[in-house]
Amino acid sequence: MLKEVIVVEGKSDIQQIAKAVEADCIATEGFTLRKGVLEQIQVAYEKRGIIIFTDPDTAGERIRRFLAKKFPDAQHAFISRDLATANDDIGIEQALPEAIREALGKLHTQSLESSEEFTMQDMVAHNLTGSPRSADNRAIAGAKLGIGYGNSKQFLYRLNHYGVTREGFNEAMRDIMIG
Repeated sequence: MLKEVIVVEGKSDIQQIAKAVEADCIATEGFTLRKGVLEQIQVAYEKRGIIIFTDPDTAGERIRRFLAKKFPDAQHAFISRDLATANDDIGIEQALPEAIREALGKLHTQSLESSEEFTMQDMVAHNLTGSPRSADNRAIAGAKLGIGYGNSKQFLYRLNHYGVTREGFNEAMRDIMIG
């Protein structure tokens, strides 16, 4: 049983997580985030800690950003779009249990201060922006680093705010070049 409470978007996500791990979950029920739901998340955050685990889509990222501001010490789990897509739908509820376990095994805490370790030059040098394969490379690197997919700006932000080390980054980049 996980100590932290996992915050997801919907009841289907909770059902899928139950197939992967034993954990308590709270569903945001989309971006509405009713007062009662926010109070539940607040209690979980204070007593046990929370893991924000939203869908790898625009709505999920919007919910994640909102929750990250409200709960700055929350942990974050990310799943790649590839592993969360099935039946022409994208979301945690589409992911296989092993993909969920892998995502929960690569937790990150967002730092409000940037490490400034990575720059746009790193992004260009490693074909993470400005090349025809940039989006694919960011998806692969994001999965390897456990920070999920993002556009160039989001990806650079995550590199600098989610504890990615230069060594981990270089290893992920080597894997992309080899693969």
